[in-house]
Amino acid sequence: GTEGDILPAAYALQQNYPNPFNPATVIRFSVAAKQTASLQIFNITGRLVEILVNGSLTPGEYEVTWQAGHLPSGTYFMQMKSGGFVKTRKMVLLK
Repeated sequence: GTEGDILPAAYALQQNYPNPFNPATVIRFSVAAKQTASLQIFNITGRLVEILVNGSLTPGEYEVTWQAGHLPSGTYFMQMKSGGFVKTRKMVLLK
């Protein structure tokens, strides 16, 4: 195959970029097997703020831009779940 055909060997949730951010940030993640995956955003109190991804994904690398200009400054958490994989990372919205 070609370099573009290489599939990820593991699940991963990368740190968002930029961080801190205003008003948008890019979140990259990888899925290693075809199954349901979700990417959700929570505020500092644990309240669900937004669901960015929720569905069946094929193996590969993905990139999502989160537009958070309507939210107040603060600490937010992104959480990816797929199969037995769960990863949470912190990000900061600064206005």
